[in-house]
This record gives sequence, structure tokens and C-alpha cells, in this order.
Amino acid sequence: MSHPASKASLDVLLVSTSYPKNAKDWQGRFIADMLQSLSEKTSLTLSLWAPSGDIPANVRNSLTGEDALWLDGMLAEGGIAHIVRSKGIKGAFYVLKLLNLLRRTYRGPHQPDVAHVNWLQNALPLWGSTTPALITVLGTDFALLRLPGMKAALRHVMAQRPCIIAPNAEWMQPTLQHAFGDVAEIRVIPFGVEKKWFAIQRHTPAPAIKKWLVITRITKNKLGTLLEWAKNLVHEQREIHLFGPMQEQIELPDWLHYHGPTNPTALVGEWFPQATGVLTLSQHDEGRPQVLLEAMAAGLPVIVSDIPGHTSLVQDKKTGWICDSQSKLQQALDFLDDPENNELTGKAAQTWIKTKIGTWDECASRYESAYFDLMAKK
Repeated sequence: MSHPASKASLDVLLVSTSYPKNAKDWQGRFIADMLQSLSEKTSLTLSLWAPSGDIPANVRNSLTGEDALWLDGMLAEGGIAHIVRSKGIKGAFYVLKLLNLLRRTYRGPHQPDVAHVNWLQNALPLWGSTTPALITVLGTDFALLRLPGMKAALRHVMAQRPCIIAPNAEWMQPTLQHAFGDVAEIRVIPFGVEKKWFAIQRHTPAPAIKKWLVITRITKNKLGTLLEWAKNLVHEQREIHLFGPMQEQIELPDWLHYHGPTNPTALVGEWFPQATGVLTLSQHDEGRPQVLLEAMAAGLPVIVSDIPGHTSLVQDKKTGWICDSQSKLQQALDFLDDPENNELTGKAAQTWIKTKIGTWDECASRYESAYFDLMAKK
């Protein structure tokens, strides 16, 4: 591809407060997929500041020993967003420590051409520098814009440099445009999907027992209305299987099959081929849940709650069902338990993902173009 900037290659620092330790870790899987695809771009030289884990051989690790110990401990407690929500005053100390580590990294001896910052608030320590920045917006950080002073602080940071704010879903764009459109470009860059999800072969004929999967962190908001609405909708031919880490102590009913945390290997090899579909009734601040993209790429219908992070992704009764009541959930389950309806909906979902979202390689190309556009603005 041709680039508008004079430099033929760019040094890019990728920053994230979540990253999987290995292939079986559930935390920050999408960051690892993002990094892998970006690392294959010959026009980029990448550095990574994120919790320790397996990274491509051609990516420079920017962590100090102190950084690694602190970030790993932070992830072990559930991640920074979970700590802020659940730890009270202790959460404030975690935030201050994180911002201090990031400030030191941004001002370190290795100065990148572009900083690619995942989550809005991780951009705050860029204050005082002029490094061009691409800042992703993923969901929880979007909700944090409601905090007093947050927009003003971010505006000061953005005004100091060429800046692209890159939400991963269109529904966030109007609010971001209103808040930051005069100091930054707002460019929607959806995440991609790994090719392995498109290659999944579903069991045919469909299994007699319909298995619906719920894949989420276990919190009250993430479960949403699931325990209330679904309790009378399971029976001998319909099961609901829940996967994810228990981040809040919630008593789960016997009718729900809980398996604990999962990983892509298990989903690709075991669960997605036999699943009827993926279900989420989350009331959390969702950006665009990656697991829904992966399910749809695999040809699985999805049933989702009526929140912006879902309704911008799912076309009701075409690529999945959007449910705002228990009766709508029952209609969705009954309709999609039928093998013919299920196959048609799943194929429509897969086609939409291929057309509108694409692979991580395509996403990496969108980021690559954004980096060079930032350099052209210097």
C-alpha cells in the first residue's frame, strides 16, 4: 500500500492493560490477535506495553521488571476496570499507580512515532508530550466519560498532538464526535475475527439437545436478566451452558451448567461445533463483544439484550434476535432451536461478519493506514 507520510516505516508503541498469559488465558485475547496481525505488517516496527505473555518474536517488549510484576498482580485481581468497580479507595491507588507507570513508559528512552493506546483513560499520561496517538474506545472506557472532569482532561491530551479516536463500534461515534470532534478525528475501526472461527464446521444433523452458550465474566451486570428470564425456558431438550471467571459471588441455579473460564481452543474444538447458538442478556457497558463476532463468524445465531453494543451488531430476526422481554427470549429460543431456522440465521450472521467486519488482517490494515495518516498530520 502507498502511504501519505514521508516515512516508509513507523515505530508503534501498543499499550494495553489486558493481555493473555498464554493460549489458554481468557483475558485480553483480542489484544493478542490485534498484536499478531499488526506484527505481520512490514511497514511497522512494534513495541508492546502490556501484562506479560506470549508475544511475536519481532515485537519489542517495553515492560520493565517492576511493570511486569505490578501488571500481572493487577490482572490476577480481575483487571483495572474490575478493581475500580469493586475495591473502593484501593481502586484509586491502583489507578494512580497505573497512570504513573504509563507516564514513565511514554517518556522513556524509546520514543515511538505513534502511540496506539487501548482504552481512553490510558491516554491521560500522554499529557505534555506531542506523540501522535491512535486511541481505541472499547466500552467500559466509554462509560467512564461520565466521570467529572474526564472529558476535559482527555481533550487537553488530544489537543497536544495529531489524534485519531477509534471506537470499535459505530454507535459510539456521535457521542465521541460531540465531545472530541474539534480536537481529534473520530474514525470507527471495528476489530477483526481470526480466520479459524470462519472455518468451524458445525455438527450436522443438529444435536438433539440444544445447547446455548453464555460466555462472559460472571458479574450481576454481565449476566443481566439471564437468571430471571431463562429459568423456565430450559428443559430436557434445551440446556444453557455458562463459561467465564466468577468476578462477583453470585449463586448460580442448578439448571445452569457452569464450566468456569474457557479459551478459544476449547470453543473452536469442542463447544462451537455442537452449540445451537450464543446468548447474552448483559446490561453491562458493552462496546462490541468480541465473542459475538466470533460466534457469528462461526455461523452461530446469537440472542442478545437490547443495548447499543448489541443492537449495532445484530439485525433482529435476520442475523440473530434482540430481546427486551422474557416473551421475546422464548420466541427466539423456540425459533432458533429449529434446525432450518438456525442454519439460515447462522449463515446470514456469517455473511454479515465477512462483509462488514472481516479478519484481523483487514483490521490491522485499517490501523496501519491510520498510523500513517497521523504522521501526515505532524
